[in-house]
Amino acid sequence: MSDHALAIDVRGLNKSFDGLKAVNNLALQVREGEIFGFLGPNGSGKTTSIRMLCGLLTPDSGSGVCLGFDVIRETAEIKRQVGYMTQRFSLYEDLSIRENLDFTARVYGMPRRRAAVDRSLERLGLAHRQKQLAGSLSGGWKQRLALAACMLHEPRLLLLDEPTAGVDPKARRDFWDQIHRLANDGITVLVSTHYMDEAERCHRLAYIAYGSLLAEGTAQEVVARSGIVTWTVEGDDLFALAEQIRALPGVEQVVPFGNTLHVSGVDSERMLRSLAPYREAGAYRWSLAQPGLEDVFIQLMGAARDNVA
Repeated sequence: MSDHALAIDVRGLNKSFDGLKAVNNLALQVREGEIFGFLGPNGSGKTTSIRMLCGLLTPDSGSGVCLGFDVIRETAEIKRQVGYMTQRFSLYEDLSIRENLDFTARVYGMPRRRAAVDRSLERLGLAHRQKQLAGSLSGGWKQRLALAACMLHEPRLLLLDEPTAGVDPKARRDFWDQIHRLANDGITVLVSTHYMDEAERCHRLAYIAYGSLLAEGTAQEVVARSGIVTWTVEGDDLFALAEQIRALPGVEQVVPFGNTLHVSGVDSERMLRSLAPYREAGAYRWSLAQPGLEDVFIQLMGAARDNVA
């Protein structure tokens, strides 16, 4: 961790629901102005973790601070400085963009409401569309409107829960460009996502499964620490090859990627011995490849302990 000021610094956070441990002993530090990604399968505890970090949910135990406030005792102060955006569009489709933002500002009793709406429209590039009905917007523009509503009170921390679900690739890219602009302005962003390309756009990320933090760092650090070795295989009838090698000693993953296979494991020598006959046969082209985040996360899931089971 560098000398950057910390927006979040917590340790030992735990949360259970009906006797099931949703989050187990979470310890995390997030820098100010950082985009921090949370990855994990559905039900892994990532949303619960983010909500505890931001004062939206009180931990059963643990300690720490968010934006300088205690995450147990000062949640009201934290929540006033957090913008929370869920994946479901929840604004009014029969109101215009400006009317939606103005209504939201009214609900929260914001002073100087018109100025706040103007700032949010400009900041999110919505001013030229401000009279357009929300119901006529594409998925990407709806997401941008939802983000503008989150930014009305100028929060120091943004919580984005699967923010680009259901939008097209270009809209996702535009949305992420906007997130990076906000982070450059000093806003800290916590985002949960299932998309590997989005995870790589975070400054740092954490992978959570079954309530436990399994990996944390930059995308490059997470891949490097995994110890995974990946071979790319090209050739004909890769499906038949996959069936033959899937259960070999040292082979932990055999995953199709388009017209190739990714064959991975953490015991490189054992895997090489097992694959030697197939490599020497010459029917396929084998080459060492840089493992990706998806390879790492499949590996982590295979090693994780199911807290429900």
